[in-house]
Amino acid sequence: MTRPAPTLAPARAVPRAGARRYLPGQPFYGWRIVAVLAVTETISWGVLYYAFSVFQVPIGAELGLNSAQLSGAFSLAVLLTGVAAVPVGRWLDARGPRGLMTAGSAACALLVVAWSQVHSAAGLYLVMAGIGLARAAVLYDPAFAVIVRWFHSRRSSALLAVTVVAGFASTVALPASNALIDALGWRRALLVLAAVLAVVTVLPHWLVLRRDPADIGAHPDGAASPPPAAPDHHQAVAAASWWDTTRWAAREPVFRWYAVAFAAQAATVIVVAVHLVPFLREHGHSATFAAVATGALGALSVSGRLVLTGVVRRVPVAVVAAAMFAAQGAGVLVLLAAGSATWAAVVFVALFGLGFGVGTIARPALLAGSFGTTRYATLAGLLTIVTTAATTLAPVVVGAARTATGTYIPALIGLVALSLVAAASLVRAAQLGAASATT
Repeated sequence: MTRPAPTLAPARAVPRAGARRYLPGQPFYGWRIVAVLAVTETISWGVLYYAFSVFQVPIGAELGLNSAQLSGAFSLAVLLTGVAAVPVGRWLDARGPRGLMTAGSAACALLVVAWSQVHSAAGLYLVMAGIGLARAAVLYDPAFAVIVRWFHSRRSSALLAVTVVAGFASTVALPASNALIDALGWRRALLVLAAVLAVVTVLPHWLVLRRDPADIGAHPDGAASPPPAAPDHHQAVAAASWWDTTRWAAREPVFRWYAVAFAAQAATVIVVAVHLVPFLREHGHSATFAAVATGALGALSVSGRLVLTGVVRRVPVAVVAAAMFAAQGAGVLVLLAAGSATWAAVVFVALFGLGFGVGTIARPALLAGSFGTTRYATLAGLLTIVTTAATTLAPVVVGAARTATGTYIPALIGLVALSLVAAASLVRAAQLGAASATT
């Protein structure tokens, strides 16, 4: 049974003092924010996340670090990004994105400069820890927190616009980083990327980002009237401490099922991203085929997001996402049945790729739709802690299982189970949400 939360305070209906007023008929300012975030998220993900895979080779060679040491630095950054998610969310809910995302972008650019100067494993770990903390203020979670405040009926389209563009971050960042390393060496290449990150993200965040439409006297989507409010028992805690919000979320059945669903799906995705290449190589596929197949998952993730956004006007988000999560499990079954066949790998990539990026866009849509926007960022941060724990542990567990058994078969069976758990959990959350909405 869904537990009630305190009633939300009414939304502001007038712009803050000194803010420009939105006039009916003007292009909605929210789309300007979407355009900026599409660009800044692409650059931020490319430099702060994906580029590491290219830089680790020359860094390891120069500093004498092995693969375990390098991957440990990256995992530390991932872990600290998750840990920082809740305080970042609390800040966004209380003060908005402008100052935080601007300062976060500037800090990230300075940390990339520091990265270019590391000379030891300790230095690398220290810099990656800083990057992990700082990028929590600039990656998807804060960007989505902005979008869910500015959009209601067109929220899915706005989320899609950002994630479709940023979905190509790895496509752009990896070859560009490699070319810079070849031309300048890895240290100067990082200095160039730091400059790009600073120029493309810091000033745009400061100039364009605003907390919500009420800042300019507008309603979400630029509509003439405010959107209908969700029932109070579907709303997140309005004016409570972090601990009160956490306790409320822990007792909220719909939130718990979301946590199970997205943790299971995130674990499935990270395992495939890390282990697909060695699995395909073990089954006789060439290194080129394995790399292309793994890279295709990113491109297909964009297709999955397009499908989700196109269908949700007729089918609930949770149902569409659950179907795609189940399709991922079906793709893994194909690998189990005929992993050495080229057609099996192609079918797997097609099925798994559709759900590969769906969690990214479904999660903010479902959280905002179920609990409103007043404490969206805090709840998203809590969910990020859960998914970060899953993504940190899952690749290690699978690697240990592979070492112990000499095969990936147990891991693949586990991925099928996780995919089904993710799908079933979303369906259950949808059922509970629908039931509570009618009471």
